[in-house]
Amino acid sequence: MMYKPSSSSIHKKMKGLSYSASLLLLTLASSALFEVAAFVTPAISFPKRHGAGIATSALEMSADLSDVRVMVNGMPGPMATAAAEACLRKGLDLTPVAMTGPEIPASTITVADSVTGKSANVRLIPASQEAEIEASVEGLQAACGPNNLLVIDFTHPKAVNSNGKFYAKMGLPFVMGTTGGDRDQLIQDMEEANQCCVIAPNMAKQIVALQAGLEDLAKKFPGAFSGYKIDVRESHQKTKADTSGTAKAIVASLKELSDDDFEVGDIEKIRDDEESKAFGVPEEGLGGHAFHTYTFTSADGTVQFALQHNVVGRTVYAEGTADAVKFLASKIREDGEGKVYNMIDVLEAGALE
Repeated sequence: MMYKPSSSSIHKKMKGLSYSASLLLLTLASSALFEVAAFVTPAISFPKRHGAGIATSALEMSADLSDVRVMVNGMPGPMATAAAEACLRKGLDLTPVAMTGPEIPASTITVADSVTGKSANVRLIPASQEAEIEASVEGLQAACGPNNLLVIDFTHPKAVNSNGKFYAKMGLPFVMGTTGGDRDQLIQDMEEANQCCVIAPNMAKQIVALQAGLEDLAKKFPGAFSGYKIDVRESHQKTKADTSGTAKAIVASLKELSDDDFEVGDIEKIRDDEESKAFGVPEEGLGGHAFHTYTFTSADGTVQFALQHNVVGRTVYAEGTADAVKFLASKIREDGEGKVYNMIDVLEAGALE
């Protein structure tokens, strides 16, 4: 399956619990490994930036990230492209090469951030042999220096686990923005590999805070909604392959609060434009949105509690992803140990701008 090109324009709104951003999973052909072709430039070099204005939080002030380079895998898909733009916006430099899907012709694209005016040319390389992939990555690692090459992954759910293993094999710290796959297995594999990474179902600061609050509520008041039935509906653009990872995570907390036998498979997944519009999605958001509604309803139907977060666009996810990269780069410099983090760790560290 081909990636779909994206517009650099981002529509952003805020209203109540609704705020802008969306997650559009990229469509790559599934394979044993995220297939990429190598692009090896023996003399890759990166100029050092002196006095670059990068740090804006306490965590970021603790490390010089001017030598960090970010390989954004999944461009020209819209979510990967938005993440690359956010990296530029937040003072991070992109690698001159990145991995793309096997059906995408090799090309050079210009990633441009409309806010800061910064841009970078990135050569996208389609699928080929693993040996070539490794040679390309090794060339970039040699040019960047130890621990300075980090990866953002916005690919396809079927590629999540194999990609994680590949990054661990190559010693590439990464932020896994792609949802789906076997998440428990992914985390287990990365812990066993002593791999430094951020794995989370959602990269948006506000949604991460909401998830953390619900987890805390469930721990403090388990069974507070006993006797109430759970209902969950989520709408995403029709190209999104899997059930929302955010919905799955929130359902886990809701189940702790209730004695309902609701399961992840009971989540109503909307992927039809007309149904999405009936659910409240605006016309301009059909190509990229995340509308979620969770309800608790009493047995007699007289009492209902509802939680809603509606998201149009990609900005909030993209910027959270860039913040996660900066957090990860800083932690590598501080601790020097491999560890699996999530976005709550990033939020608690004060690293989400």
